[in-house]
Amino acid sequence: MREPVFVGSAGLLDGGHTSPREVLATMDDMGVDLSEHQSMQISPQVVSEADLVLGMARRHAREVVLLDSDAWPRTFTLKELVRRGEKLGPREPGETLPAWLDQLHQGRERMDLVGRSTEDDVSDPLGGPLSAYRSSAQEIDNLVERLTALLFAPRDVLLPPE
Repeated sequence: MREPVFVGSAGLLDGGHTSPREVLATMDDMGVDLSEHQSMQISPQVVSEADLVLGMARRHAREVVLLDSDAWPRTFTLKELVRRGEKLGPREPGETLPAWLDQLHQGRERMDLVGRSTEDDVSDPLGGPLSAYRSSAQEIDNLVERLTALLFAPRDVLLPPE
């Protein structure tokens, strides 16, 4: 039987805010209703409870590692995780997430989080036109589809229930 997946969202800014109207419109176009969504600020507790922490930018990953240095092996930007995962290959049937992440983490240096490179960043549309929000949403959607294929390869679906 496949393990359950729980997804949460937290950011660097103060929590308790609703999504900007551009986010609501963009997500509504994609069939997602965020009208009740409230932002949540990242905390050491949220980080310590997470099996995987994904940031949209290196700055986010850097802040997570500063909050909890033990989170470094399981903290990536979404782009970095997909890039490394596609190079390594999908998680094998029966392979735990921590084991797969350990392989992906090999060769990473904490110094990779320092600097101004935006290679592994998803563009932040905040304050830009609606088209920028749509472009970012499409990029994230594509990356999440690719990550899902890496984490839950089709062969996993064919495994008999335990």
